[in-house]
Amino acid sequence: MKIIIAGAGEVGFHLAKLLSYESQEITLIDTKRENLTYADNHLDIKVIKGDATSISVLNEARVGQADLVIGVTSSETTNITSCVLAKQLGAAKTIARISNTEFIDYKDEVGFTKFGIDELISPESLAASEIELLLNQAAFNDTYQFEDGALTMLGLNLSKSAVFIDKTVKEAAEFVPDVHFVPIAIQRYGTHYTIIPRGDTILKEGDHVVFMTSKGGDEELCKLTGRVNTVIKKVMVLGGGKIGSKAAESLSSGKYTVKLIEKDRERAFELADELSNCLVLNGDGRNVELLDEENISEMDAFISVTGNSETNIMSCLVAKSKGVKKTIALVENIDYFELSHSIGVDTLINKKLLAANTIFRYIRKGEVVAMTKLSNMNAELLEFYVKPTSKINGKKIRDLNFPRTAIIGGIIRDGEGLIALGDHSVETGDRIVVCCLRKSIKKVESFFF
Repeated sequence: MKIIIAGAGEVGFHLAKLLSYESQEITLIDTKRENLTYADNHLDIKVIKGDATSISVLNEARVGQADLVIGVTSSETTNITSCVLAKQLGAAKTIARISNTEFIDYKDEVGFTKFGIDELISPESLAASEIELLLNQAAFNDTYQFEDGALTMLGLNLSKSAVFIDKTVKEAAEFVPDVHFVPIAIQRYGTHYTIIPRGDTILKEGDHVVFMTSKGGDEELCKLTGRVNTVIKKVMVLGGGKIGSKAAESLSSGKYTVKLIEKDRERAFELADELSNCLVLNGDGRNVELLDEENISEMDAFISVTGNSETNIMSCLVAKSKGVKKTIALVENIDYFELSHSIGVDTLINKKLLAANTIFRYIRKGEVVAMTKLSNMNAELLEFYVKPTSKINGKKIRDLNFPRTAIIGGIIRDGEGLIALGDHSVETGDRIVVCCLRKSIKKVESFFF
């Protein structure tokens, strides 16, 4: 695919890097030479210094032949304008990064597609949604929903209390009469290798295992792994930026009691006026005495989303030492994810990865409905729509010549999630959730053409 990325900041550079690894034809546009220099020297891409809202610059990037144009500069106006222009100049699809989440809330009403924008994304809004989902599944480290929870991906580290330690996947399935979960990816403790499990794969203590679950599967997993899916009620949020304020607003309007700590006095007063259901405090969340005064030990969850990754990690570790059950830290450095299993924080989130997950489904071939990359794993979860012409249509799962490095985790049929078993037949209109290593993505995609 020919892809044009407007904006070489943290999100744009990260996207360019990931896409260049997949041999996509990438052109990166930015007004600042210093933002382009590193990308030009380290990535196999084309760079253009200029304004992405300039028609001459877009033509230099051959926008008329572009399969996808992504506007991810720090300016919402620039992103929207460049996407509108790109569409008019012949680009096939466009995605614009925005900061005003009202645009997403009213996108159908306004009709952004009429202007030439196919998708709006807000990394901050995605991060806030991820936080709420993680609190709803507090026993797990990773989570992702397909079709409003018809199927849910859940990740956890296996402790010695799990009843299926040293058992095969097939033996583990025998612990429950009806199958509502299946392991779809495993990372062995102390390694960077991702295993796509089969029936004879042995589950070991310390493994980070990602499961696909249908309704009720989360409760079964908690019971079999010795975990308690604690109901979260009291939440403390550190950092009143876009992510912190969005998360606090969403959480406090629901079933949670929220305290938000913001260091900047003026910003704290603004948030106090905006968030009527949330207690806003002005103070330095790195101050342990302040946290104690605000009864951090009584909190069920602690979320640190300041602009400093190290502050977020350290404050979460302090919260954990005070007995807080669930901790979530925002980190900018993706390398931290390699330490996520031993660092002591329950879950790390990264807005660059969240944005990339949303954008990547436009890169994949076949009718991809949704996708996510598994944290710290060389694997992707893809949701495909089965068309009448799809090669997979009408066939039983056991009869498919599926690659060994991929697994069908579940089927969504008429809004109901099903764990995929060998005797299930695939039908037109099914949504199939597949977990696969990157090297087998092209083979998997071919089943859904």
